[in-house]
Amino acid sequence: MADSVLVCGAGGFIGGHLVKHLLASGRKVRAVDIKPREQWYQPFAEADNHCADLRDLTACRHAAEGIGEIYNLAADMGGMGFIETHKAECMLNVLINTHLLMAARDAGARRFFFSSSACVYAANHQDRPDITALREDDAYPAMPEDGYGWEKLFSERMCRHFTEDYGLPTRVARYHNVYGTFETYAGGREKAPAAICRKVATAKLRGETSIEIWGDGEQTRSFTYIDDCVHGSRLVMDSAVAEPLNVGSSEKVTINQLVSIVEDIAGVKLERRHQLDAPRGVRGRNSDNTRIESLLGWSPSTSLRDGLTELYRWIHDRIARG
Repeated sequence: MADSVLVCGAGGFIGGHLVKHLLASGRKVRAVDIKPREQWYQPFAEADNHCADLRDLTACRHAAEGIGEIYNLAADMGGMGFIETHKAECMLNVLINTHLLMAARDAGARRFFFSSSACVYAANHQDRPDITALREDDAYPAMPEDGYGWEKLFSERMCRHFTEDYGLPTRVARYHNVYGTFETYAGGREKAPAAICRKVATAKLRGETSIEIWGDGEQTRSFTYIDDCVHGSRLVMDSAVAEPLNVGSSEKVTINQLVSIVEDIAGVKLERRHQLDAPRGVRGRNSDNTRIESLLGWSPSTSLRDGLTELYRWIHDRIARG
């Protein structure tokens, strides 16, 4: 199993897609998630599948035994509605990365990947819609998203120091609003693209004429399609770049523009009821891909409209089936 890849959080959205891509490229994969396997978003029988709570050091040691490369995608998280109201639970994710790093070090793993987030970026760079795209250096001086962002930034530093002190090669990708098929689209943990697709699809199927939008809709974001995210993640893992790199799209839109794209895909036009007291996150966020483009030659290849078309159809079909 020394040539195997461990994917932690394999039962989740990004983890499931990563397992699929690794298996398709001929890699042996050990897949681990806290959820029972029947609840995994994309279970693959050809992987070595395990259910374990990776907040526990013993579970991490078992998962990492005999493994060459480790991808840590495991986290208790969700969209803005979740992370703004579950700060302590998000901070507890530090146990996962701490124990996985210790297990990777002790097992002699060749390389360790940590999935970080654009939530590490300082809030003063994201306080208006017309922000300058975020460069990797903008994480410091530190003022990240409270709770989830602090945990991600701390875990990035832990990766760095495990490399410096123990010689464990670590790689870090800062994800910017990843979306796509097989993601959560209801229940409180969904992110903006899936939530909007669900609301528009539900309104169309029910013959309703309006939907609710969190905030005034003028907050800006960029959204990264899942296939681009997986491709970028594997490039980061295989690279010689030890510093964190953005893995995101630079195609900035307002939330109102996002809604308009989904409405056009669905062939409807709906009234928007803006809920101004709902969680809305930072005012503006966009990815500067200069560094990853120059170092690894990566940039996303999926336009927002194309990615949303796939996501909307996937969500619409599931809602229609009930």
